[in-house]
Amino acid sequence: MPTLKELLEQLPPELEDEVRDFIEFLLEKKAEKRGRKLRQDWAGALRDYRDQYTSLELQKKALEWRGD
Repeated sequence: MPTLKELLEQLPPELEDEVRDFIEFLLEKKAEKRGRKLRQDWAGALRDYRDQYTSLELQKKALEWRGD
């Protein structure tokens, strides 16, 4: 099986650019995954209000409380 380098050497210049773009895309995608982990410490925080508000009203209230 040919190495990646050997395969790249066989490509015409216009395809080399496409491969470069794709590699950069993959590297950026990987870097994004290493970013901040999703926090879920808020889960259940509005539990006390579930009988007072509908889900839509709760959503609007949460935005008010956050200041958005």
